[in-house]
Amino acid sequence: MTDRPWLAAYPQGVPADIDPSQYQSLVQLMEEAFTKYANRTAYTFMGKDTTFARADAQSRQMAAYLQSLGLARGARVALMMPNIPQYPVAMAAVLRAGYVVVNVNPLYTPRELEHQLKDSGAQAIIILENFATTLQACLARTPIKHIVLCAMGDRLGFLKGTIVNYAVRNVSSCPAPCASTTRWTRARA
Repeated sequence: MTDRPWLAAYPQGVPADIDPSQYQSLVQLMEEAFTKYANRTAYTFMGKDTTFARADAQSRQMAAYLQSLGLARGARVALMMPNIPQYPVAMAAVLRAGYVVVNVNPLYTPRELEHQLKDSGAQAIIILENFATTLQACLARTPIKHIVLCAMGDRLGFLKGTIVNYAVRNVSSCPAPCASTTRWTRARA
C-alpha cells in the first residue's frame, strides 16, 4: 500500500495510519468518546443537537431494554433506519448489550429483507415506521421475535417531533406505517 492518493485529502492532524490494537472493542472506543466528549455535540438533526452524553444515556437505556427481551449474548439485531438520530443510539445500544448489529438497507423490498433477516438469523429489529409495511410483508417467514418501532420525529422534542411525524405519515410519499399487528413493540430508540 504505497500509493495512497486519498491521504492528500486528509485534514491536518488526521494520521495516515492508526493502531488497530488501541481498543479491545468498538464498545471501548465508543465509551471513551462518550466520556471524553460528553459536552460536545455528537450530531445534529433538523436543527436539534444531541450531545455525546445524551447519546450515551439513551444508548445505555436502550441496551438495558434490549437485554430485558431475553436475547442471548451474540444475538443478531437488525437496524433498518436511514441516517437519523435513532441510528447511532441503536447501534451503540446493540453493541453495549452484547449483540451483533445487522445493518439493513431501508429501501429493501420484502423479498430482499426476508433474505437478509433469514441469512443473518436476526431475532430482533429496530425499524423506522416508514418501512414497517416492508417488514410486515415478510415477517412471518423470518426469525424476528422482537420489533422496536421508531418514528422520524422521536428525537426532535414534542412540537417539532409531532409536526415531523405528521408530515412523514400524512404528507410525504413515504410508505405508510404498519397499523395492524400484535407483534409490534413501541419504544423510543
